[in-house]
Parts: sequence; C-alpha cells; structure tokens
Amino acid sequence: MAGTAWRLVRGGDFGRLREARLQAHYALQWLARAARAFVPPRPEDLHTNLDWDDTFDGFVTHPLTDDLRLGLRIPDLTLVLGSLSAQASFTLDGRTDGDARLRLGELLAAHDLDPARLDAKPPYEIPDHAVAHGAAYDARGSSDALSDLAAWFANADRSLGRVRETMIARGLAPSPVRTWPHHFDVATFTLLEGGNAEHARSVNAGLSPGDEHYEEPYFYVSPYPYPDATRLPALPFGHWHTRGFTAAVLPASKIIAMSDRQATGDDFLDAAVAAAIRALA
Repeated sequence: MAGTAWRLVRGGDFGRLREARLQAHYALQWLARAARAFVPPRPEDLHTNLDWDDTFDGFVTHPLTDDLRLGLRIPDLTLVLGSLSAQASFTLDGRTDGDARLRLGELLAAHDLDPARLDAKPPYEIPDHAVAHGAAYDARGSSDALSDLAAWFANADRSLGRVRETMIARGLAPSPVRTWPHHFDVATFTLLEGGNAEHARSVNAGLSPGDEHYEEPYFYVSPYPYPDATRLPALPFGHWHTRGFTAAVLPASKIIAMSDRQATGDDFLDAAVAAAIRALA
C-alpha cells in the first residue's frame, strides 16, 4: 500500500481509542493462538506475526493449512476463517472469549484441525482488561474508535511500506511490514550489517496503537544497539524517547494537529530513519 493516500482519522478521543485498542488486542489473540497451533514454527515467533489486509480491513494470519487463514476485521471485531473456496465468520460483539473459543473450535474442526491446540498458554501477557475476566466484547459501543484504530493501522501500513521501499533502494533487506500480537505494533526491521541480529546494528520503524508509554498511537524509529543519549542527532520534529527504550517518537496528537497528516508522518519517518542511521554510524 506504499504511495497511496492515508485514511481520514476523525479525532483525538484517546480514552475511547484506548478501550477499542484493548478489546482489539484481546480479539487478536485468537489469530495468535491459531497461528501458534497450526502454522509451522519459525524462530523468534515469526510464524505468529500478522499481515494487514486493507480490503478486508483487518489482520490475517500466515496460512494455517495450504489455503486456510484466520482473520480479524477490526471495525466490527469479526473473526473470519477462510480459504480460496469458502469463508465462515462470526462477530465477537456481545460474546465472551469462552463463546469465541467454542465457535472457532467448531469451525477449525470442520477443517480437520484440532481445536484443543488453541488452549496452549501464550508465552507472554498483554494488558489487563475486563474481557480477560469473562466480560463480553462491545464492538458496537466502540465502533467509531475501532474504525479510527483500523485507520491508524492502514495508514501505518502505507507509510511503513514506503520506509521499506526506501531501505531496499539503499541496498538493504528490510523485513515485510507485519504486526506482532504481543505488543500489537506494526513494524519493519532492517539490519544495517551482517552478523547476529541480536548484536548487529539495526533500525526498527513502526507504529504502536498506544501502550504504557503513550496513551495514543505513535510512530517510532528505534536504532539498535541503543546509542548514548548524548549522541542522538536533533530531529526536525517529534522527539527522542529514552526511558525503557530509545526511539524517535511522533505521537498521534502531533499528527492530527497538522493540515497534511500523511506528509507529517512520512516526513517524520524519513528524518527519523536518517537520524537513527547517523546515530549508529
């Protein structure tokens, strides 16, 4: 989607967006569970990362079988299990995770997949929410915020795709733009040199829909290994975050305040990537 226009984001009610984000994060775990159960494992949990499908308006897994994927449509929190020949779907609105487990298990069993494999405990924890304690999802009550959340992910997919193309033009090999079900962030990762990825210089560019650091979506560009804060180049806009992690950060509130939001996001990513590479030089 690189090079296409951003979707409109209505506004900055980040309290409602936080509630929508938490519900969507829990709903997304059904994709992560299915991927962990049925996609052949890869190092660093790569088999569980997710693709944004703009036409579908949500996330999809890697293939669970030859042509079967599980998707989550974000604006109405609907799970879709589909193949090239058929699809079955059900909304999570008004349903609990227990209901979702029962219905998704039935759909998977119809494809000869053992639903008991969904019950494996995830290797991480996500922020607490009433859904974790048996509450029902409320997609209708959060519909506007869920639509805005989908817009942020769609816009990030476009702009991070542009970053990826820029890295390729530099002769580098960035990862595809993918979303990670643990932190619910979408990113593309680029090694700047050969060697072990844990020690080699790298740049990670992404968007978080909000977390414990910022209660709003934010773009970030993180150089690694983290440079000393005194060596971080000046940014034309945005700021350097250095508590807990080091990254150039541009919060959604700064983007929404601008007349050309897409240009603001793209210009920030361009400048932050260049600054991150300079900091690692």
